[in-house]
Parts: sequence; structure tokens; C-alpha cells
Amino acid sequence: MQSPQVYKANALVEASYRLSLYEQRIVLACIAQVRRDESLTDQQLYTVSAQQIAEMTGTKLGTAYQNLKAASERLFERRVTLHEPPNGKSGGKVRLTRWVQEVVYQEDQGTVSLRFSQPMVPYLSQLSAQFTRYALTDVAKMTSTHAIRLYELLCQWRDAGKREVELAWFRETLQLEDRYGNIRDLKRRVIEPAVEQINEHSPMWVKWSQRKTGRRVTHLTFTFGEKAKATHQRARKEKAKGNPGTPIKNTVGALYGIPRAVIESKARPGEGYEDTALRLLSEAKQIAKS
Repeated sequence: MQSPQVYKANALVEASYRLSLYEQRIVLACIAQVRRDESLTDQQLYTVSAQQIAEMTGTKLGTAYQNLKAASERLFERRVTLHEPPNGKSGGKVRLTRWVQEVVYQEDQGTVSLRFSQPMVPYLSQLSAQFTRYALTDVAKMTSTHAIRLYELLCQWRDAGKREVELAWFRETLQLEDRYGNIRDLKRRVIEPAVEQINEHSPMWVKWSQRKTGRRVTHLTFTFGEKAKATHQRARKEKAKGNPGTPIKNTVGALYGIPRAVIESKARPGEGYEDTALRLLSEAKQIAKS
């Protein structure tokens, strides 16, 4: 059975907004319920339960209950700034709107129901061109909202395998405002954790670099691609079994305990980032046995 799919107009993917982790989970779980063969209206109500969130993310049910209520209350106030209309038609307008027009929390059932605002409807339904699609399970286990946003931005350019963005635009899109003004803090608190979570939890591998204009970092470059399906499944199984060859916790700047610099230097032509790491682990085990 195919995992529920998230469809967003590219204009929404590149919109400027900030949602907490559970707000993201609620919104994405509801977007994934939008039928592709039916027109969406602002009268439709979408419901997600704490049980669904817990199962989807692998978290405890009690934790999901607690976070669901708080997130639903904040979600009503959240706004999004859209810089172009859906389907890529240029208009030069900036649209400021809300995600939802109504949120209903059913405490005895542990459910949240929401009704998308009317201006948001065209960005979620009947998308004929210029849209981004990915499976809800791709981001379900991520615990960084920045990782989810970055994953969407990369999926938008999935066929290209490379995306360069202006640092100022990246900050505005994630609504970082005056936080992490120092590039070192931005790397440590936003970029590196997001990249690590994408590599660990999604079917995509990604690595990144920075570009300077003069002495200032002005651009971020992301290179990415699809992991081999079998490799991705094997990595998840090894982690679930507590394989001694896989560390319990990856360190920032490393994958499966192997420094990024080592992985990049050992990568073979056409070999993915995680593929290289798993190959190096396998080779190390063979050496240890001999």
C-alpha cells in the first residue's frame, strides 16, 4: 500500500513561514488526506488523531496527546507569506494569509480537525504544474522542523540533484529572523542537524557546502539524490536491531560514526552518501573478521 502523499504548490514550498514540529505534523497529515481526484474547498474538515501521530512518528501516545492540543491552539494563529500564485504564474504579488480558518480539538478523543483557509486551497488542490510531491513517511521520523522544510526544498529540485540558494533567502524562508546570525551558529543549529536527519530518516542522501562572495558566506549549495531502496531498508533494519556496527547516536558531521570528510574521500563515482558509509562499515567488519 502506497504511503499517503503530500502535494504542495512550489509557491507554498518556497513560502515564508514557521511552524513547530507538531504543527508541521498536523498540517502535513491533513494535506496528505487531500484527494487528488476531487476539488478541495475551504468547507472540508480534515482530522488527525494523537494515535495516528504516535504511530506515524514512533513516539509515545501520551506525548502525542500533550503536544497535539498545544500545537492545535497555536496553529490557528500561524500565518504564511506567499510570494507567487500557484502553478508558477508570475504576478509580483505578496500574499499574507493563515493556514487554517478553523481548528477543532476533541479532547476526549485526542483528535484535531482543521479547515484550510480559502486562500490556501489553490496551493494544495488541483495542481496541474509546478508542484512538489513526497511521501508523508519520508519526514515522519524527523524531529527538526528545519529538516522537513529543507527536505521539501530539495524534493522540489529532485531531478536536478543540486540546488543553490542565497543565504538571506534561506533565512527568510525558514523565518529565522534574528536567530543564528553567526554563520557558525546557523550551521550548528540549523543546517547540519537538518542534513543529518534527512540522511538518516528519508530516502534521500544530501551533502552541502557554502559559497562566499568576497569574505562573506552568501550561498548554500546542496547536492542530493535518491538512496538505493534496498540500502535504505537495510540501514533502518540494522538500526532497529541495535547492530553493533551502527552507533546508537550519530554525531553531527558524521554518518554511522564515520566523519563526512572520510566518506567523501572514499566515495566511488555515482555512489550515494549513505551507500558509501554502509560500504565502509561492511569493509571494516570484514577486516575485523579476517
